[in-house]
Amino acid sequence: MSVEPAIRVNGIEKSFSDTHVLRGVDVEIAAGSIFALLGSNGAGKTTLVRILSTLLKPDAGTALVHGFDVMAEPAKVRESISLTGQFAAVDDVLTGRENLVLVAKLRHLENPAGVADELLSRFGLSDAGSRRAATYSGGMRRRLDIAMGLIGNPPVIFLDEPTTGLDPQSRIEVWQTIRMLAGAGTTVLLTTQYLDEAEQLADRIAILHNGRIIQSGTLAELKKLLPPATREYIEKQPSLEDVFLALVGGGVSVATSLAAEKEDS
Repeated sequence: MSVEPAIRVNGIEKSFSDTHVLRGVDVEIAAGSIFALLGSNGAGKTTLVRILSTLLKPDAGTALVHGFDVMAEPAKVRESISLTGQFAAVDDVLTGRENLVLVAKLRHLENPAGVADELLSRFGLSDAGSRRAATYSGGMRRRLDIAMGLIGNPPVIFLDEPTTGLDPQSRIEVWQTIRMLAGAGTTVLLTTQYLDEAEQLADRIAILHNGRIIQSGTLAELKKLLPPATREYIEKQPSLEDVFLALVGGGVSVATSLAAEKEDS
């Protein structure tokens, strides 16, 4: 993991007319990590992502992405990132493979067909590659969308509320994809309003409220901000997630998988 942060934000401010959306945001994100920006609707999460992806200019402050200044070197920043918004940007008329080939050709890559086949395999979509994207489930569409964004191997990816509107099983599919990205060394900035999503995925979490980062740290560090919990002994019951996945054949829950991983480690 690089010593230099993949993303460094200092004093970023942004207003729209009389509405102050960002009021001096400071944050650093380590390379190869999953960083969750947690906040309610209107907290300024998407505005910050748009600034970091050069789609919006800040009123004040500085930001570096992969070592490049978002204001002074926007072209270099865009070469280093992928942005996946809240809604999948796939072409429903094309097949999954055709979507990937099209993007590879637009980025002037050699062997677009080979790039498409490798990504279909990597994201578990090989069997659906010849089907029109319109026939895909929500989770499959989102995985295809993320795969399209990874063409060209950008070192930094922004995922702006990637599981909004997805059913529980599709959300878990996207979570597994995000873990795979970070495991391969990609830096992931994830914005979400779902507490469980941040808890399950993030190496570090920042809470954005009223335009400011009011607290950041690991999950363990954030939990220490609260008084110690009282110890109670209760019989553990299956969660709704356990019941849902058992009924639909999705396997064990993420929580159960994580617990097993911890026991094995």
